[in-house]
Amino acid sequence: MFSIDKLHSLTAWYERLRECGLPVLIYGMGTGCEKVLAAFEKHGIRCSGIFASDDFVRGREFCGFPVTTLAEAEERFGDFAVAVGFGTSLPGIMQRIDSIAERHLLVYPDTAVAGSEHFEKERLRELSRECEKVYSLLADERSRLTFEAVLSFKITGDKEYLKAVFCDTDELYALLAPDSSEICFDAGAYTGDTIAELLAHTGGSFERIYALEPSKKNFQKLVKNCRGLDGISLYNAAAAEADGTVYFTDGAGRQQAVTDSPESGRPCAARSVDSILNGRRCTYIKYDVEGADRPALLGSRRTIEAYCPKIRTGVYHRPYDIITLPLLLHEMQPAYRLFLRQQVYYPAWETELIALP
Repeated sequence: MFSIDKLHSLTAWYERLRECGLPVLIYGMGTGCEKVLAAFEKHGIRCSGIFASDDFVRGREFCGFPVTTLAEAEERFGDFAVAVGFGTSLPGIMQRIDSIAERHLLVYPDTAVAGSEHFEKERLRELSRECEKVYSLLADERSRLTFEAVLSFKITGDKEYLKAVFCDTDELYALLAPDSSEICFDAGAYTGDTIAELLAHTGGSFERIYALEPSKKNFQKLVKNCRGLDGISLYNAAAAEADGTVYFTDGAGRQQAVTDSPESGRPCAARSVDSILNGRRCTYIKYDVEGADRPALLGSRRTIEAYCPKIRTGVYHRPYDIITLPLLLHEMQPAYRLFLRQQVYYPAWETELIALP
């Protein structure tokens, strides 16, 4: 049985680091490390250093810290606590993180993929009623276990909560059960990987596919990878609540995202699912829009209300998406059965919400 009080009783990752009495080091560089440093400053945690995998050191410096290897950090500090500042699904890297956790206190701060906010236990208390509502809407026990485990991880930074509920992609498609008659809308199609994934589960057949991708480079690859497919329409645009123009950062990987600032992004066409479909039927929508999830869902309202298509969407780009997005989808279409699954990833990224009619 779900207990919000049990969640509130957990020790937050920033409390664990403050109270451990050990030097605190960050594992990893880049944007994730910067976000962890910002969280440290907010919660009064002193960073004693940064280390990286041996291949990434080579005398580097990051944010004013010399970057060392793990062995060098252990030689200098002996025992210390670790906050991981990057995400991964690579088995070898995940095993390395597990190995470090066997020797050191290790936490995974839940910093957002999009924006600068991070998950905080104090904010969760304000969302207690919403948490209980989401839990009551979830359609199976696996979803309820996943919801509680992911929230526990977000509070504590303890990756063991995630490992207890990991699932693979085949389990997602077992729920979605796609077939050769799908009319699919792929919002955030990247280079066509999820289209290929879908076709692998439909025997290569479909009725119609619409796909949005805002990155110019990725869109070129998407066009190339979809050559030879009949009945597919591709749009070099970002998913949005309404048609127009947004700003888009053409960074690497997860640094590609819609931004409010013209200084940090280029103008990019924005399209809504409803506008492109223009009242036409759709049976399945997949969203992976790096933080623009809410506007993308709102821009699909008419389609969702009229046709109740199967939905697959990430609920991890912003700290509280796992709470707010299921409630939004339920408000838009109360007929949905909601399922939650956590793919194999450190930290709690690739958390997926599946909505079925």
